[in-house]
This record gives sequence, C-alpha cells and structure tokens, in this order.
Amino acid sequence: MNTLHALLNQDEFLSRHIGPDEAERKAMLHAIGADSLEDLINQIVPEAIRSAEPLGLAAPMSEVDALAKLRALADQNEVRKSYIGMGYYPTHVPHVILRNVLENPGWYTAYTPYQPEIAQGRLEAILNFQQMTMDLTGLDLASASLLDEATAAAEAMALAKRMSKNKKSELFYVADDVFPQTLDVVKTRAEQLGLEVLVGPAKEAADHDIFGALLQYPNQLGSVEDYQTLAEAIHAKKALVCVASDLLALVKLQAPAQWGADVVFGSAQRFGVPMGYGGPHAAFFATRDAFKRSMPGRIIGVSKDTRGKPALRMAMQTREQHIRREKANSNICTAQVLLANMASFFAVYHGPEGLKRIAERTHRLTSILAAGLMQRGVATVNSSWFDTLTLQVSDRDAILARADAAGINLRTDLAETLGVSLDETTRPEDVALLWNVLLGEGHGLTVDAVDEMVDTILDPKLVRSTPILTHEVFNRHHSETEMMRYLRKLQGKDLALDHSMISLGSCTMKLNAAAEMIPVSWPEFANLHPFCPQEQAKGYRALVKTLSDYLLEITGYDALCMQPNSGAQGEYAGLVAIKKYQESIGQGHRDICLIPSSAHGTNPASAMLASLKVVVVASNRDGTVDMDDLRAKAEEHSERLSCIMVTYPSTHGVYEEQIGTICDLIHEHGGQVYMDGANMNAQVGITSPGLIGSDVSHLNLHKTFAIPHGGGGPGMGPIGVKAHLAPFMAGHAVVKTGDEHQNNGAVSAAQYGSASILPISWMYIVMLGARGLTESTQVAMLNANYLATELGKHYPILYTGRNDRIAHECIIDLRPIKEETGVTEMDVAKRLMDYGFHAPTMSFPVAGTLMIEPTESEAKGELDRFIHAMINIREEIAMVGRGEWPADNNPLCNAPHTLDDIVDPAFDSRPYGREQAAFPVAELRDNKFWPTVNRIDDVYGDRNLFCACVPMDAYQD
Repeated sequence: MNTLHALLNQDEFLSRHIGPDEAERKAMLHAIGADSLEDLINQIVPEAIRSAEPLGLAAPMSEVDALAKLRALADQNEVRKSYIGMGYYPTHVPHVILRNVLENPGWYTAYTPYQPEIAQGRLEAILNFQQMTMDLTGLDLASASLLDEATAAAEAMALAKRMSKNKKSELFYVADDVFPQTLDVVKTRAEQLGLEVLVGPAKEAADHDIFGALLQYPNQLGSVEDYQTLAEAIHAKKALVCVASDLLALVKLQAPAQWGADVVFGSAQRFGVPMGYGGPHAAFFATRDAFKRSMPGRIIGVSKDTRGKPALRMAMQTREQHIRREKANSNICTAQVLLANMASFFAVYHGPEGLKRIAERTHRLTSILAAGLMQRGVATVNSSWFDTLTLQVSDRDAILARADAAGINLRTDLAETLGVSLDETTRPEDVALLWNVLLGEGHGLTVDAVDEMVDTILDPKLVRSTPILTHEVFNRHHSETEMMRYLRKLQGKDLALDHSMISLGSCTMKLNAAAEMIPVSWPEFANLHPFCPQEQAKGYRALVKTLSDYLLEITGYDALCMQPNSGAQGEYAGLVAIKKYQESIGQGHRDICLIPSSAHGTNPASAMLASLKVVVVASNRDGTVDMDDLRAKAEEHSERLSCIMVTYPSTHGVYEEQIGTICDLIHEHGGQVYMDGANMNAQVGITSPGLIGSDVSHLNLHKTFAIPHGGGGPGMGPIGVKAHLAPFMAGHAVVKTGDEHQNNGAVSAAQYGSASILPISWMYIVMLGARGLTESTQVAMLNANYLATELGKHYPILYTGRNDRIAHECIIDLRPIKEETGVTEMDVAKRLMDYGFHAPTMSFPVAGTLMIEPTESEAKGELDRFIHAMINIREEIAMVGRGEWPADNNPLCNAPHTLDDIVDPAFDSRPYGREQAAFPVAELRDNKFWPTVNRIDDVYGDRNLFCACVPMDAYQD
C-alpha cells in the first residue's frame, strides 16, 4: 500500500524532466557495464574532487506547489504605471505574438541556426529584424541583434576605434545627455580596452582629438537635436559618429544616417517586448557597408541552395569567436534572437501605418501634456521632444507624494527635475491624471481642449520624409488570421526540441518545462521597470536572493553577480573582477591569460575584451591539458600571469584528473583560475568549481539551468566568485543596493541583466530539489556514455577519460572516414536532417568531428532512434566507400532532401530511390520533418553579401 507521502508525489517533476525511467536506466547501465548511477559516476569523476556531502537544498517540490511559492514572491512586486523611460517603456505585446512565439516551444526551444536548412523560419524573422533596423536607421547593414542598448554602445565604441582613420587617438567622446546606464557600461569597457572616455556637452565633441563620439537621439532629457553640422565636424576629425536611438522615435524622426551617423543602435524593447525588470531585450545595431568586416555579432544573409532557391544563413561572424579567437570583433555568442523575432513580428503585425499611428499618438499625447503644463507655468528643460519631457519643478516633493498616491512612477534621478516618458500604452485619461499629479487638483485642463491648441513642435527637417517598411512582408499580415498563419508557416520550417532531440555538444539542449516558462508572462514579473523604486520590486529581490543562494550552494562560491546577460558577458565580467582584484593588491601589471586549446571558444575573445594577452596551452593526444607545456608557460610568464581560463569537464568531454594540480600551479604563480561554466551540467551535485579550486566561473543559465535558447538567445551568465573577488563584481550607476561592489562599473544595461527569465531557473531548481539536480547530472552522464558505447561500435570516439568513460558529451571522429570514403562531417550533419534530427556540434572543438551531448531529458527511445539513424548513416557511408554509390552523387552529399527533390522527375537519374532519400527508416513515416531548402551554398553567400529582405516572389519562383 502506498503511503500518503508517496501519493502526494512531491517529486513528480523529477520524472517529468528526466527522460529515462527506471527500467530504461537499468538497460543502459547494463549496456555500458555499470552497476548503478553511483558506480558510473565513481568511474567517471576523479575521487579527489567529488563532493563529500549532498547539496544543501530542499527536497523536490511539485509543479503546483512551486508555482504557488513563486506566485507569493511575484505578489510582493508592485506593478505601477511607469513613466520613467530611460530606454525602458511599457508596451502592448500583441496576443497573437505572445501565444504563438513567446509561449510557444516551437520558437523558444530552437537553437542558434548553425544548421540553416532547418532554421529558415527564424532566419526569415531575423532578416525581417535587420530590414526593419536598416529602414529606420537609414544605414546599409544591420546585425541580427545584440544583448542590450548599453552593451551595444560599447560595441559601437570598439567598432569606431577599429574603423576610425584617426589611428593615434585613444579618446572616445560621450555626450553628457546619454542614458547613465549606457555611459556606465561604456566606461567599463573603455577602461578594460585602455581607451579614454571624455564626457561633455554634445556640441563640444568635435573640439577634441577623438576617434569617435556617442550621441543620443532623442537625448535622455527628451530633446530632439539637429546634429548634422556636429556630425560633419566630427567627421572632419576623422572620427565616427555613434548614435543611441529609439525605434519608435525613428518611425517619426529623420533617419540618423541622413544627418551623418555611422553607427546607430538602441533597444528594440518597446516593439512588443515586456520591460521585465530589465530584460531580455534585443538591441538593434546598424552601420555602413564599409564597416561590415568590423561589425560585432551575427548577420543573416541571403544565399541560395543547390536548386538555386533563395536560402538564408548566418552570413558573417558565424561563430567567429571560435575561429578568430582573440582576434574576433567581439565575444558575442548569445544574441537575443527570440526577442528580436518578437520585435520584428511586432513590426510585421502593425506594418508601417500601424507603427506610424503608435508613434504619432505617443508624440501627440506628449505634446498635449507639455502644452497643458506650460499653460500652468511648468517649464520644460527640453524645447523639443518625441515622447519625453524633463520638467523644472519647485514643489518636487509634493509632486512625488501625489505620484505615489496615484500609483505612478516618474523619473527622479536627475537633480531638481522630474522626467516623464509616454509610450504606446498611454491613453488620454493617463495625461489627465498626470496633470493632476504634476499640477494638483483644480488645474482646469482637459485633453480635448488642449488637443485643439497643440501645433507641430518638431523642426520639419528633423521629421522623417522617407518611407519605411515598404517590403511586402510588412504590408500583408495585419489581421490575426494572417499573422497566426505566417507565424505557423515560419515555425514549420524550423526543427526545435518540440520535434526531436538536439544533440549539440557544449550547448545542453535540455527540456525547458512549461511550468518553468509560465511565470515569464506573469505581469508581476513582466511589467516592472528596472529602475522603479526598490520597495516596488521586493519579489524580484527575494527571487534574486534565493536563486543566488541556490547557485552558491551548487557552485561552492561565496558571492554571485546576476548582472551578465550572456555566458560570454559572464566571462568578461569574471575577467574584469580578476583584473580589478589584482590591481587592488599592486599586481595590475599581470596581463597574461593561459587558455588550453580544449577550452570553450569564447574564452580567447573575452580575454581580448579585457586586454589580456592570450597564450595557448597545448593538449595531449588524449585531449587532456599538456601539463609539461602548462608548467613551462606558467613559469615563463609567472611575473605577468593573470589567470587561466579552463573548461571543466573539458570541451573534449572528459574529466581531467589533473584539474586540482592545474589550479594549484596557477595559484603558485600568482594567477587566478577562471573555470568556464559551459559544462556545469556534468558537475551539479557531483562536484563544484569552488571545491575544485577555481576562483570565478560564469553559469550558463540557458544551458545547465533550463532557460531556453530561443533560437540563439536569451541567455544569462551570472558569475560566482570566491570571497576575495566579491568586492570587484559589477555594480550599477542607476540602481544602488548598498553592496560593497556597487561603485564598480556595469557590464550590462540593467542591474540584474535579463531578470524576467530568472524565474525559469528558480523553478527548475526548486522543482528538482537537491536529489533531482544530482540525479539529472548522473543521468546526463549515463545518456552520454550510452550513446558513446553504442556509437563507438561504428565510429571512433576521439577522447575518453578515466576507465574509458566520457563525461556529459562525446566527440566522434569522422576524419578517418573522410579520408577513406570522401564523406565529410558536413555530409553527415546534413543527412541527419533527413532522419529528423539536428546535427551535433560540427567541427568544434576539433575540425572534422561531431560533438554529441544528449542531456538528461532524452528517454532511451529517443536515444535509440538517434543511434539507429547514425548506424544507418554509417552503412550509407560504407556503400559510398565500396563504390556502390558515386562519391559525388549519393544520399549523403545530396542531403538534405526536400519535397522539391521528391517530386522532381529528374530524381530517377539518381543511383538511389526517393524512399531512401526521404524515408531511410520506417518511423519517419509517422513523424517526418521536411527541410524547406536544399544544401545552402555558403561560398555564394559570402561572395554576394545580401542582408535585406528579398521579394516574396523570389521564394515562389
């Protein structure tokens, strides 16, 4: 008989999250020759670094109970009407986009489109984002989104430094009317790059010997300034003009490129993405075609497939940090793709006329508010505006008291003034209430009466005269029926976790459970302004505190900074903390960063951002760090050794026995140990970075802790540090929490990065509890070793660790097969699409290989289906090797196969049949995924760079 405790089933989520049931685990353990999960872990993990005690976390909690507990935290947040502005604005998320994109696993569980043939839907959405950005900024080229407005400003500064013809200057000028959080991040980046930042009135920018200048348009006070003459003067200094702007304002205002801007960036948040207490939000970034080789981030381009059809791909910066390493333009790995898609769909749904209506309404309401205030003697600091007024008031305290009583937040951080920013959600009754707050009762104003008196206040030459969003895609999907079908059409072109497993090594594509995702849409989390008074965000602060405590217990660190909004940003923030600590003890000269060749690909690029000199440490033939080489280089650079960046388990997929020795060696030479958190999914509950001996790590919450990848973002990369580094974590210029590190510079725009997705990881940890977290790690390694054992019968496994085991991922080596048969790793990757699978990570960290990570979420049946596909592909390779199929005409080199292939009469000339092409295994008849384009011609795309929307009929011909 079941006990009541068993019937309560508090650990139900554990069985929902972890794929294999008890019988499947036993079968897999038997197949790999292990007695139990504990036995397997003992075979894999070096005894010296195994945790002696279980995690000090609570027992698992049911989905219902966890949501109720989180609801209690959410209820502590007070959602008020926000007029704070500063780059964050209330917006209406169209419900068709909310339900069909943000809350749809077909969109949020997809991965970065490194296999573009099965990502054409989200690639089209991102291309729309680029077209929208180019239209509104007037520039030639736009990226596929960056992390936030402030980090985009830092990237703009770096681009200006690379491309300015004033090569001798190290000075970047920032106008004093730029948002304070943007200036904060720019100063932090400049300090690390050895650049100087000078802040002053915008009009004085050209009075200095500069390589670039940063202007805000409209500026933080709300003014819309004519910068054309200033831009000409800056150009005369051989410097670049970088402009922070606002998408909704640009619907009405003259495109910055028309008056001389070289780079234009900003946040796309107000295009249908909730404020979310700071993020995640996509940043737009555009520049001139001449600067394309220096542009940060990703760019989606139009190429063609083998049939000559238009086909989309990542055209530039495709994993460039993995290729160019410390010579990369940036360390950007995560981009805010899910949010960029939402913003682009916002533009598609509203179209140019709808956006103009929103922009005009926002501007007119602002003008009505201003006219009424001026009639009653309240002066505005800014004589022009789009949506923001900065008011000179004598009774500031009384106004704030009335605002508090009315449930309204105004901008208060500028001395002796108050700021008011209106937005898409503002209605006439809101303006009337604002008059009551700002003027007191009895002002006698009505919106209709003042509306009749309002005239145009913007200089006509500052108003847009050029058309926007003329492409067909922005002019045909305005009914909900049309929009729903458009979203469904794009979704159907993409393979995501809702279809099959995604076995990408180092990317940890695990289940993003619905119960974890639901709170993201709660208004108590979604609708808070990041700079609202802290007493209104008690729930968020409690969430951050408890999640931080959980992560500290898991990692063995002493302090945690939640600000970095991607894994690579976490790397950068951790390196900055190391450098600041070393400067504080008189060791600021240390500038050498040792990086094993097996480390994660963004490590060298992040070291470059921190102005560290990268020295690569060799790997042994078994994939482990070459200890002789490490000792020699640590000794050689001892006086200048800043740190080592090591990934553990290594990117080669093994637990290295000598990790403790590595940490000790670096410490002996005065350096710090940065442990990349990319592979924490093999550590949680088994060991920890703090126990191993590292000083700082970032945590990819979008990998180990279940935040979805969203087609390439969002991400979160908080850093855990030992106590001596805690005073040197990122601070924030706007939000002060009283922590000892708060005066340090910021690395992201908002104090908690992408705060609105933190409930996902909170729910993940609470629902699994200590036992579930540990079991997840164990099963992740069980699944990986099961795959390695079964695939190892057909393919060489490149690296193994102790007892010939791997950790959570394995690398299969296709180089001998390629040499023997001519079949490449690319052929295998594309052929897997015909079997309904996304390819493993291709040619990283070793060229000519596939790196496979199954995660704990996949049941044995799905693993066996993948194994079956790979065995079938191995037999197809053998048929090529035996000469049964020509090397240049076979199912592998022709993959993926589309419906166009299957219905093509010319297909009969191929040496294999249609069924072999499209249905190589029987189960595909029940669940077939069709790639919508054939193999894409990367060379053509590189030689014919085209990164804007193509006419719709091009897809139909």
